[in-house]
Amino acid sequence: MRKLKIVPSAERDSSPLLRPPSLAHRHLISLHDLTPPEIDYLLKLAQEVKANPARYHNALEGRTLAMILEKPSLRTRVAFELGINQLGGRALHLGSDEVGLGKREAVKDVARNLSRWVDVIMARVHLHQTVIELAEHATVPVINGLSDFEHPCQALSDYLTLFECKGSLANVTIAWVGDGNNVAHSLIYGAARLGAHMRIATPPGYEPDRSVVAEAKREGGDVTLTHDPAEAVVGADVVYTDVWTSMGEEEEAEARQLVFHSYQVNAQLMRAAGPQALFMHCQPAHRGEEVTDDVLDSPRSLVCDQAENRLHMQKAIFLALLS
Repeated sequence: MRKLKIVPSAERDSSPLLRPPSLAHRHLISLHDLTPPEIDYLLKLAQEVKANPARYHNALEGRTLAMILEKPSLRTRVAFELGINQLGGRALHLGSDEVGLGKREAVKDVARNLSRWVDVIMARVHLHQTVIELAEHATVPVINGLSDFEHPCQALSDYLTLFECKGSLANVTIAWVGDGNNVAHSLIYGAARLGAHMRIATPPGYEPDRSVVAEAKREGGDVTLTHDPAEAVVGADVVYTDVWTSMGEEEEAEARQLVFHSYQVNAQLMRAAGPQALFMHCQPAHRGEEVTDDVLDSPRSLVCDQAENRLHMQKAIFLALLS
């Protein structure tokens, strides 16, 4: 595979940085598909775009993004729509009732038709298989905006936030407390490639998918599973949590409240982590459930930085895939 070269700002002219050779015209379905140099490229490109937005204001002039949204969205829709607009392109919002993936119309037919009209497709869907099928049949890049198995754009934005805070991601320890869900999967894959350590505390039966943990460990990743939140957070650089009941699992909400009640991130757990520990949450947050107000609103909370960085990372992803 050809090496990705990061060109220092001082050596670059005023034209946008648009030549990541191994990412161009590919899909972004899983963090497991990206190499360490490619993730490093995206992190540094996002920093560059964030620092110099005017330099990229027409980088994707005339390009069109189709956004397929099967699930409600705030951060994903705003970041993707504003991101392409601020790069000179435009976005089309396609709701679940309009498209009906796999119901009103076969997924492969949607992919083939959209490929004739637009330059890139973002899909925020229920089933991971849907975004895989879109990518199999589309002739333009497909981006996984969220599926039940992964949330790669969120994890990349989170690592951008940590990169800004820590200066390096090697040996950073992330303590995940709660459900071993799609965000946890993407963070695990990213940690294995970036040299970060993952400690994951879940109730029995709610661990991350075994295949994700096995793949990360096989590639040299440091992943520790436990059922004890206090054990997971001690000495961690970051304590990360997510909602106990994800979209599509609403019928399990009452049962999950009982199972997860001892996995709340509160002041006591943050004291156990230590004064160095920061707090992260991909949002939306259910205040008083998985996290208390005093933690979510504290100076140690990075949640708004994470949300802002969704925009800058989405821009970097567009530039990388559409160059």
